[in-house]
Amino acid sequence: MKFAVFGAGGVGGYLGARLAAAGHEVHLVARGEHLAALQSDGMHVESVLGDATVDLPATDDPADIGPCDCVLFCVKAYDTRDAAADLSPLLGEHTAVVSFQNGVDNERWLADSIGEGHVVGGVAYIFSTIKEPGVVEHTGGPARFIVGELDGRRTDRIEALADALSESEGIDAVLADDIHVELWRKFTFICAQAGMTATTRLPIGGIRETDVSWGMYRRIMEEVSAVARAEGVELSEVTVDEWLDFARDLDPEMYSSLYYDLTHDNRMELDALHGSVVRHATDAGVDVPMNQAVHALLRPWADRNA
Repeated sequence: MKFAVFGAGGVGGYLGARLAAAGHEVHLVARGEHLAALQSDGMHVESVLGDATVDLPATDDPADIGPCDCVLFCVKAYDTRDAAADLSPLLGEHTAVVSFQNGVDNERWLADSIGEGHVVGGVAYIFSTIKEPGVVEHTGGPARFIVGELDGRRTDRIEALADALSESEGIDAVLADDIHVELWRKFTFICAQAGMTATTRLPIGGIRETDVSWGMYRRIMEEVSAVARAEGVELSEVTVDEWLDFARDLDPEMYSSLYYDLTHDNRMELDALHGSVVRHATDAGVDVPMNQAVHALLRPWADRNA
């Protein structure tokens, strides 16, 4: 298959390298110093599941690549609309554009720009980041990638994509029965992990040790789950308990990308996380006071960093 990775950072770079090592044609879209390093030295992946080095074509102009079978769309959520406007050179009649991003709105934003027929939902469970230009570091997580058509159909293209991912070393691929459930399931967890580590400026260990903070962590997830169900998403009743069990076993020093961006003066994905919860909750008539509190506390910092 011919792939384009639009946003070859921690998630996209990892996927691109693994797919290329499995024999697929992979093109990278990146920018800045990271792009320069990819063009001069190739992509290096340092992973707990095995390192990899691949020399792949990299560009900042999708027109250099042309139509693909699949585009892995891995930009930050706040860049979705602008980046979607640049996708047209990569699109053939049946091209799948798979969003591997934080949040539950990206697929709709993509569909508004390129048409729903091109959009595929995706969920990534991996801890990876750009260690330095040209180097992606995968430090943990199951490297599980869940994909699914928005309407739940088992199309030829989604099965081909799932097969390509499954056949690649270092990737655990899952074909979802209902990708909307999977999107909201992850969203439930990341809103709690991101919101609490960013507002307290503490890692998960400090939150677990403080009863009222651990209680808020749970309430954030309960609120997000309630919004999902109000919108008709069939999220399991045990979702919150499952994520709490997972969070209890996390490295006590683990933070979140929202915390990292806050403390490094980077643009933040607050609108795609707690801002999105508040918007969806308003439309659904659900009370979400914990998520509103996180959004209010971080709003000035998100505005400043923007």
